[in-house]
Amino acid sequence: MATNRLFSSAAKPLKLYLDTLSQPCRALEIFMKINKIPYEPVTINLGKSEHHSEEFAKVSRFRKVPVIDDNGFRLTESIAIFRYLCRQYKVEDKWYPKDTRKQAAVDEYLEWQHIGLRLHCGLYVWAMFFTPNITGEPPNPELVKEREEKMKNALDELNGIWLKNKPYVVGDEISFADLVAATEVEELKLAGYDPKADRLALANWIERVKKDTNPFYDISHTKINKIAAKLATRKA
Repeated sequence: MATNRLFSSAAKPLKLYLDTLSQPCRALEIFMKINKIPYEPVTINLGKSEHHSEEFAKVSRFRKVPVIDDNGFRLTESIAIFRYLCRQYKVEDKWYPKDTRKQAAVDEYLEWQHIGLRLHCGLYVWAMFFTPNITGEPPNPELVKEREEKMKNALDELNGIWLKNKPYVVGDEISFADLVAATEVEELKLAGYDPKADRLALANWIERVKKDTNPFYDISHTKINKIAAKLATRKA
């Protein structure tokens, strides 16, 4: 088993390549800060297409963030990175419990969310925010309508199934599943959509996650909140 680097004075902090515009980057950043995992942040500006540079291609063959470089060991994909950090560093058990069944419950959500929540929220934000900003063209009404319906259905499942009769996504304690879910929901700010409206369980849950993880939660959402505030000012 690899040495727990949290207790190794000789090991250098790992590098985390990120842009907090990215939902998985925010989830990882909050998780690493709250668990006091030492790291060196390396910002890759997605808006300036720095992830497409030849220099970054040497770091990630997929040219996407997040990526970690742990003393020469490079790893992509946020869920894989999260699981690696839990094995490699001293992490509070609640984030990814050692109990087999509790861990499986976290894994169940992490597997579901790729196409259960992330896909539909992401496509809606692209239709409403990213594509119009890249092309200079207004959102396509038909595409927006189609994606909005699927996005709302996904949020309803989060609210009515995953959060039904419990304070967190997989039980009575916060886990990494909550960070993954919350950062996806927060992304909808860019589309001017309020996911908390008419979803009481979701509204109470996201405030609970913020309270449990602040000030790191708010810090990681600084960039997206500034963009959302500017968009709201333009529409006012």
